[in-house]
Amino acid sequence: MEPTPFFVAGRPAHGAGELTVHHPYDGRPVGRTTLATAEQVESAVAAAAEESRRFSGELQRLDTDPAATGRIALVRRVPKGSVLAITPFNFPLNLVAHKVAPAVAVGAPVLVKPAPATPLSALLLGEILAETELPAGMFSVLPLPNERAAELVTDPRLPVVSFTGSGPVGAAVRRAAPDKHVTLELGGNAAALICADWAEDTDLTFAAQRIATFSNYQAGQSCIAVQRVYVHEWLYDGFLPRLVAAVRQLRTGDPSGESTDVGPLISEEAARRVEAWVDEAVAAGADIEIGGRRSGATYPPTVLSGVPREAKVRAEEVFGPVLVVDRVTDDEAGFAAVNDSAYGLQAGVFTRRLDVAFAAARTLQVGGVIVGDVPSYRADQMPYGGVKGSGVGREGLRSAMDDYTDPRVTVLTGLRL
Repeated sequence: MEPTPFFVAGRPAHGAGELTVHHPYDGRPVGRTTLATAEQVESAVAAAAEESRRFSGELQRLDTDPAATGRIALVRRVPKGSVLAITPFNFPLNLVAHKVAPAVAVGAPVLVKPAPATPLSALLLGEILAETELPAGMFSVLPLPNERAAELVTDPRLPVVSFTGSGPVGAAVRRAAPDKHVTLELGGNAAALICADWAEDTDLTFAAQRIATFSNYQAGQSCIAVQRVYVHEWLYDGFLPRLVAAVRQLRTGDPSGESTDVGPLISEEAARRVEAWVDEAVAAGADIEIGGRRSGATYPPTVLSGVPREAKVRAEEVFGPVLVVDRVTDDEAGFAAVNDSAYGLQAGVFTRRLDVAFAAARTLQVGGVIVGDVPSYRADQMPYGGVKGSGVGREGLRSAMDDYTDPRVTVLTGLRL
């Protein structure tokens, strides 16, 4: 198996050390690449000071003011500079593309540091970009150990940092680059609220199925996977059995198997952490409705009830197939429970009432409210990001294009408009 090359200033290259990528289910090797040397990192960063393009702007008439008769403004957006894109393991192609595409669109050179556990899809994207007519310095894809990312974060030639990953690492990035433009997408512990009007049997079954699916897709390793569910107390006893039944239908195993619904976590270490958090919650009084038995890197879809407020599986981002269910007395109590979190990425609100939907949008401290469904929804064109511990800035094509650029105004004088 030949190592997959990475890309320095648009050209394939190999480094000094070797990185073997392992399948998380059984640990078998699935690919190899090499690690960029310090000289190759320097070449990539230097090539990105040299290339820049602009995307189209807009014209503004200024003659609404008599003193501005004959004047018109051209407002263009120009790149802030080269972009350092640091991406996580859980969506190794999608989240790279979310950073690379807007950078290319605005003419901002981009240097991608993919997660060491999942670099191969980023390298394949590099191969595709290498076949285009982009200037050589427009992109680089550099596999590096995480501890070497600091040298890139602090490099003044990379004035924009776009980071997706864990909260503690994101906070460290922000501290290390106080004078840079930093966008952080740091995940959360997304909640879904079953409102009082969502009372029909078919409604409860639909909600249970959607929550079961989207608390466990990607083995729960998604920043908007459902982690907390709040149900009106008079609907709780009808909803919980439906949820447990829907979760019971999910099959764990090798993700290459056609019957597998839930694959492994990224590593056995990650599965052991999830196991420890669940055990801690149970020791504090929580009940396991289903699941709770780890096998290697695989942790089964697990539903917990009676979880104390301070338990990690409720308060932190579990990043695994674990769901916490609780009762609330009314919609307002549900909104308060959703907001009782250090995070605020997205929330799902199961209601058909417009007044409740707008109350949720007004009240919930999150970046996005998904009405009538789970919070696990994202479209490329919409602004995507959160508040509180979920980060700063927004992704999404147009939002990221604006994020990577500054407006520049040119005023023309003496024109007949």
